[in-house]
Amino acid sequence: MGKLIKIPAELPAMGIGAVVGDWWEEINESTEWQDGIFYALCGAYALVSAVALIQLIRIELRVPEYGWTTQKVFHLMNFVVNGVRAIVFGFHKQVFIMHPKALVLLLLDLPGLLFFSTYTLLVLFWAEIYHQARSLPTDKLRVVYISVNAAVYFIQVCIWVYLWVDDNSVVELIGKIFVAVVSIIAALGFLVYGGRLFFMLRRFPIESKGRRKKLHEVGSVTAICFTCFLIRCFVILLSAFEADASLDVLDHPVLNLIYYLLVEILPSALVLYILRKLPPKRISAQYHPILVDVGVEHARELTRHPDVYAGLAHDGSDSF
Repeated sequence: MGKLIKIPAELPAMGIGAVVGDWWEEINESTEWQDGIFYALCGAYALVSAVALIQLIRIELRVPEYGWTTQKVFHLMNFVVNGVRAIVFGFHKQVFIMHPKALVLLLLDLPGLLFFSTYTLLVLFWAEIYHQARSLPTDKLRVVYISVNAAVYFIQVCIWVYLWVDDNSVVELIGKIFVAVVSIIAALGFLVYGGRLFFMLRRFPIESKGRRKKLHEVGSVTAICFTCFLIRCFVILLSAFEADASLDVLDHPVLNLIYYLLVEILPSALVLYILRKLPPKRISAQYHPILVDVGVEHARELTRHPDVYAGLAHDGSDSF
C-alpha cells in the first residue's frame, strides 16, 4: 500500500498550493495516468455512441415509414460524433504526436464542429415549431442552418490548410477564437429558440402529462446545451491565451478529462436520456381527440406541426 501524505494543519496556503501543484504535475507527466485518462475518455465516448446507435435502430424499427426524420438524423450524428471521438482518444499516443500540428488540430476540432452541427439541429427543429405556431415563414430556416454550417466548415478548413502550409501561432490563435465564437452562437441559439418554445408551451391552455413532459424536455435540453456551449467557449478562449490550459497536448490529461466530460460526454448522455422516448406510431389524420377542448386558434397552432401534436396527444411519448 502507498504511504499517506499527512499535511500539517498549520501549513500555509502557499504550501498547500505547492502540494496540489506537484500532484497535478505528477499526473500530467505520468504515462500511466495519461493512458488511463485517455482510454477512459475513449470508453465513455464509445458508450454514448453505442447508446445513440441503439436508439436510432429502435426508432427506425418503430416508425420505418417516416424515412429520415430530424430525430433519426440527430441520433445518427450523435453516433458519428462520439464514435470519432472514441477513435481519436483510443489512438491518443499517435494523434498527439502527428506532424504537422494542423493534423492534430483537425482530428481534435472536427468532432467539435460535428457536435455543433448535431445540436444546432435541435435549434432548427425548435425554430420550425415556433415559427409554424406563430404563422411565421419557415422555408428559410433550413437554408440558414445549412448556410451557417457550411460557412463554419469552410472557414475552419481554410484555417487548417493555412496551418498545414505555415504553422503560424497567430493563425492558430484566430482558429481558437473562431471556435469560441461558433460555440457562443450555438449557446445563444438554444437560449433564444429553446426559451421561446418553452414559454409558448407554458401558455398552452391544456394541462396534461404530455404538456408537462414537453416543458421539462425543452427546458432541460436548453439548459444543458446552453451551459455546455458556454463552458466550451470559455475554456477555448482560456486555452488560446494560456499555454498551461492547452487542450491539444498529451501532457494535460486531467484538463482534457474535465473539459470533454463537461462539454460533450455528460451533455450528450443527458440529452439522449431526456429524448429517450420512442415516437408514437402513425395515427389517423382524421382523428384529433385533443382538439375538442383547446379552441380553434390553439388547435390550428398545435396541428401545424405533427411532432408537437404527437407529444401532447400521446402523453408526451415522442422523443422530440
